[in-house]
Amino acid sequence: MTMLKGVIDPELGADIVELGMAKSATVADDGTVHLAVSLTTAGCPLRAQIASDAKARVGSMPGVTAVKIDWGVLSDEEKAETMSRARWNARADDDATAIPATTKIIGVASGKGGVGKSSVTANLAVALAATGRVVGVIDADIWGFSLPRMLGIEGRLEARSDGDRKVIVPHRRDVGDGRLEVVSMGFLVEDEASALMWRGLMLNRAVQHFLDDVAWPDDLDYVVIDLPPGTGDVAMGLATMLPRTELLVVTTPAGGAQKVAERAVTMARKSFLRVLGVVENMSAYVAPDGSVHHIFGSGGGAALAAAAEVPLVAEIPIEPAVSLGGDTGNPIALGEGPAAEEFRRLAGLVVDELAPPVEIESCSARLLSSVEALLDANDAEPSGA
Repeated sequence: MTMLKGVIDPELGADIVELGMAKSATVADDGTVHLAVSLTTAGCPLRAQIASDAKARVGSMPGVTAVKIDWGVLSDEEKAETMSRARWNARADDDATAIPATTKIIGVASGKGGVGKSSVTANLAVALAATGRVVGVIDADIWGFSLPRMLGIEGRLEARSDGDRKVIVPHRRDVGDGRLEVVSMGFLVEDEASALMWRGLMLNRAVQHFLDDVAWPDDLDYVVIDLPPGTGDVAMGLATMLPRTELLVVTTPAGGAQKVAERAVTMARKSFLRVLGVVENMSAYVAPDGSVHHIFGSGGGAALAAAAEVPLVAEIPIEPAVSLGGDTGNPIALGEGPAAEEFRRLAGLVVDELAPPVEIESCSARLLSSVEALLDANDAEPSGA
């Protein structure tokens, strides 16, 4: 049931547990999980989206062999309570983030530094944007921010008025038919070499500002988050602030790096976050003659994926152009070569299979409109609010 809190009804903007749509979850001796889920209407077009998210999240837990869903329909009283809860959340939930409920959240994590996590974040983000998507990028590596340079974006963040408060305006970079919307501590310091000597509470507060106080656009398809290495305060805080986050774990071919990266998987599982898969960075060097050289060893990514029971979704080869692109603000994913092709393949896999963007079809939104007059007449807080 905790995993189902990451399954969001994209029209109502809340998880199916809070909305009362997830009724029960039972686990059979053979590892099959049976879920009872009730929808607002029997023919809800969002059923497939909810089913996909529920099966992916619950099915990613160790020991789960299958996920089966028994569908039902909310009673009239339950519908009224669900809609009241959704309306109340939209009006009064101070903990809600400014990121739209329909946005897919992908955190890029690693067990240690130096594995190229930020490079993977930058190149995945631009590759997703190149597919015509609107992609938010959050540089949550507060101490080790590097995305402004890697994405070729400069200048301080500015604020604008939004009613009675100020909101941060993210920096924008157009990529083909898509675009990036980027926030980073690197846009708030005077010098890239500045050292931020912050502890846990300040780190989490900075990330919370990026979630709550940024003018994220309504058409945001994805948010890609560059997490600090390891399993510290920011990673744990993000699991609380954004429970629908899904993780890609970056490692290298070296066995030692793979063992450390297993901790990131363990942290995700203990925080009830879904692990999308493993990215093996610096996988091998492909020489001009086509020969392949495993400079840092081999097998680390496959071993981590097997241990975590998740797919190995990408093997990014060693290529000088990757580093050069990061240094000059021209990510290799926009160029040519083996690494560029692999980043574009990973982006396609994310869009088509791992975390498809939400396509909203009217369902519960119509119901919300139909009961709004009644709720306005009563204008009362829902029970338990």
